[in-house]
Amino acid sequence: MSFITIEKPAIGVTLLKINRPDALNALNNQIKKDISEHFNSLSKDPETMCIIIAGSNKVFAAGADIKEFAEKGAAEIALENGRAVWQPLRQCSKPIIAAVNGYALGGGCELAMHADIIIAGKNAKFGQPEIKIGIMAGAGGTQNLVRTVGKFKAMKILLTGEPIDAMEAYSMGLASEVVDDDQVLIRAIDLAKKIANLPPIAIRHTKEVVLAGSDTTLEAGILLERKAFELLFDTEDQKEGMRAFIEKRKPNFKGK
Repeated sequence: MSFITIEKPAIGVTLLKINRPDALNALNNQIKKDISEHFNSLSKDPETMCIIIAGSNKVFAAGADIKEFAEKGAAEIALENGRAVWQPLRQCSKPIIAAVNGYALGGGCELAMHADIIIAGKNAKFGQPEIKIGIMAGAGGTQNLVRTVGKFKAMKILLTGEPIDAMEAYSMGLASEVVDDDQVLIRAIDLAKKIANLPPIAIRHTKEVVLAGSDTTLEAGILLERKAFELLFDTEDQKEGMRAFIEKRKPNFKGK
């Protein structure tokens, strides 16, 4: 049984929705496997330019499914190879938008942090409460959170397990925008449509350089940026975009 539904709300946009309401969209092994497989497929899909990951209008994902691994040992957890499950999200070259309503806790918060843009509803809650049940974040939470909000704010979230609200998340850089709860998915789709209409090669290079540059020195990051910038001048989209600007018309990008 799949707990993921797929929609195409606009040309070039694919929406993945977690649908497990009886468990507050807790991420069981089947959901994580399905998300991983969908991202593997969508990364290669020429019709998908931007991906949205969402829950319901009440909850994004309230964490992992504790019942699945409460009695497991270290070897069993290691054999599940959780790192490989999340790898297709980390390696996805296409922009990812997380549309977050309600709880994004534990694995749900980590899932949102795999996105490039996070749109949060006013009543959204973010957090890593794993410490309260004797473990710690294990799907990138300790690393992505520090890189996003800095050591001291991340430590407070990770060591207390206490959630933060949407405006606090926004103020520390964990959310791109905060909107009314009923506007979260609407806003995410609107942004995805805008991105899907832009030149895909330039979009891909921009994401690639931002992510690669964040883990290297400033000089190395600037070098990566310059090389990618130069390569874009061999694309048809660059010629079309600049000619359209000069001619004061709408460009027709083809991803070439």
